[in-house]
Amino acid sequence: MSEHMDPRSLITARSRTGFANYVSTNRMGRWEYTGWMDESMSWKQTCYIGDWSWLKEFVVKGPDALKFFSDHAVNSMAKFDVGQAKHAIFCNNEGKVIGEGVLMRLGEEELSFQALGPVFSWLRYKLEKGGYHASAWLGLSSFKLQVSGPNALFVLEKVTGESLRDIGYMRFRKAHINGREVYPLRQGMAGEIGFELHGPNEYTREVRDAILEAGREFGIRQLGQRVATVNHLEASFPTEAVDYVPAVFGEGMGDFGESVDLTAVEVRFKVAGSFEADDISAWFRSPVELGWGKNIKFDHAFVGQEALEAEVAHPKRKLVTLVWNADDITDVFASLFRQGEPYQFMDMPRQGWVCMHADQVLNGVKLVGTTTSRGYSYYFRQMLSLCPIDIELSKPGTEVIVVWGDPGKPQKKIRATVAPAPYKKDNRRTDLTTLPSYLNR
Repeated sequence: MSEHMDPRSLITARSRTGFANYVSTNRMGRWEYTGWMDESMSWKQTCYIGDWSWLKEFVVKGPDALKFFSDHAVNSMAKFDVGQAKHAIFCNNEGKVIGEGVLMRLGEEELSFQALGPVFSWLRYKLEKGGYHASAWLGLSSFKLQVSGPNALFVLEKVTGESLRDIGYMRFRKAHINGREVYPLRQGMAGEIGFELHGPNEYTREVRDAILEAGREFGIRQLGQRVATVNHLEASFPTEAVDYVPAVFGEGMGDFGESVDLTAVEVRFKVAGSFEADDISAWFRSPVELGWGKNIKFDHAFVGQEALEAEVAHPKRKLVTLVWNADDITDVFASLFRQGEPYQFMDMPRQGWVCMHADQVLNGVKLVGTTTSRGYSYYFRQMLSLCPIDIELSKPGTEVIVVWGDPGKPQKKIRATVAPAPYKKDNRRTDLTTLPSYLNR
């Protein structure tokens, strides 16, 4: 595969195949349960249970397991306890993100990385070429059930029969549900109090049903895939293939790029929207651009270090939320009822295909950023998107223009206002000891 890839040539009919087909083949659950509007309120008012068991695990064991991840992740591994997790980010030599996910330290010489996409191929390649005293396994062995929202803690204390308030943020330990061993990891992809429970696949239904039964009195909802990533948007969690294309091709990748089977990861390289460029690298993003600068630590040598040192010292763009003008959006939908070719349809609440839909963001006629993850928040009653924007325009309240519509099609200039990212208040690190106890009621 050439390092110079024509991005538009990668767009095929499959890039806009109904997302439900992708969901069904990737074990991602139902499209909706109680309706996407109802489900979207769950992580603000009650809580939800969502199934992320389709995320693969890359388990590395051996004396060099920790060193291997330290050599390749931007994160520091100097303080990484057994029972701790990190949002691990992996970059190419230019400091562009290849992939990211949750890295859990299961033992002194055993770590598990959970994610999706070609980052697994890259990690396996690096492990084999690096001569590390470690072995790796890739597959699906455990369920990953997320319970998140204001009532999440109460539901899980009820179903486990014990207090979980000793579990710090991004920490995990053993617990039991129906006598089954589970490992609750405290995290919060919805920007709320949340736990992700891990355990053997064969107990998925039993554990899920027990949580749903326990959650009835707390208003628990099942989270369908139609609205699942709205919480990523509100809480500002950029997503691979939606907010960035994995940077697996280009200078410094050696023979890795030639070894990748593109057909196996083709869906990760789909692009659409008004943003145009001559090479797929224009859709790559750095951790700084995606709002993950705090994860980068220069206390160790890692792939992409030099490029990121320069960017951290002099960042050019900052991740913000854009709030789109309601009147302009209304005109996009109104065009469906006028004669002539309408503007491009806006799927609700998010786009219905797996694709990085990147639109131009202008200040006058100058390109100042690209916006992704466009979605409707029923909670805020606003159309939002994420945007790495030029630093000088990142102040909340700044007005910009989003160009909506693919090249060669009718395009609408939509007014937008810069807002903070995350847009919703971040409650992930709430002190659990301050909450009322379910067990002592």
